[in-house]
Amino acid sequence: QVRLVESGGGLVQPGGSLRLSCSASGSIFSINTMGWYRQAPGKQRELVATITTRNSPNYADSVKGRFTISSISRDSVKNTVYLQMSALKPEDTAVYYCNLQKGYSPVDYWGQGTQVTVSS
Repeated sequence: QVRLVESGGGLVQPGGSLRLSCSASGSIFSINTMGWYRQAPGKQRELVATITTRNSPNYADSVKGRFTISSISRDSVKNTVYLQMSALKPEDTAVYYCNLQKGYSPVDYWGQGTQVTVSS
């Protein structure tokens, strides 16, 4: 099994920044990607950003232009993925879930979620 532990959520003012962290443990081999999804009240869970084991990032259109190419990063020694979020907007308010996808027939694992609230 895979265990994902998130940290770093909280309350931030519009235009502010937050850094999320997610540490993976357990059967963390054959990883395809690690990354972040989010779910706002009444909406479906959606992609924010993912990164491959070769450190190739992928960002949702909703965050492009606000997050830089290095906003998502991965420490392969610590098995941790980070998301540095900047220029946050109220519409970024959501529960952010860490995701790890592994295997040839991909299986997704999820963290418990961390709340991010952008409000003045």
